[in-house]
Amino acid sequence: MNRFSSRLRLSLNAPVTLAFVGVCFAAQLLNVLTMGASNRLVFSVYRSSLADPLTYMRSLFHVFGHADWNHLMGNMIYILILGPMLEEKYGGKNLALVIAVTALVTGVFSQLLFPRVMLLGASGVVFAFILMSSITVREDGAIPLTFVLVALLYLGQQVLQGLFTRDSVSQSTHLIGGAVGSVFGFLLNKQPWKR
Repeated sequence: MNRFSSRLRLSLNAPVTLAFVGVCFAAQLLNVLTMGASNRLVFSVYRSSLADPLTYMRSLFHVFGHADWNHLMGNMIYILILGPMLEEKYGGKNLALVIAVTALVTGVFSQLLFPRVMLLGASGVVFAFILMSSITVREDGAIPLTFVLVALLYLGQQVLQGLFTRDSVSQSTHLIGGAVGSVFGFLLNKQPWKR
């Protein structure tokens, strides 16, 4: 028993992924404690004055905020499944860059095209990870069939949901996140990356 317990230990296998998840959980806890004020102030994105410094923070930080615990858990499960694999393959710095670019692109897009809507959540990052992960194993000069199938199924689902639901903002965010993940997946796959 003693020999077994001395070999069993926890490994910090994906620090960027774990940090992202930790910040999302902290943001949700803060949102609950402030009765939604922190989400409105920092962890959501909507059109506001360019003179307001929080406008720029919200453009990045909206991926940390979530509407409720179920919203958070749904996104974090995907992040925890896909993030470690992507972080091992491309390194923490590149994964952090993917998260930041996805947040910025979806945040700016939302402010420009949906000025009256408050957007929050990591679903854009989730879809970036989904499309990026479908490209991780490929032959030089070849597009993986898994990527084509995931892209077709994913795009089809998002387009149908966008056509038949009133909330086209989240579908747009998913599509943009998927596009960012696809671009990074193809760019980062051109050469081996180190952490």
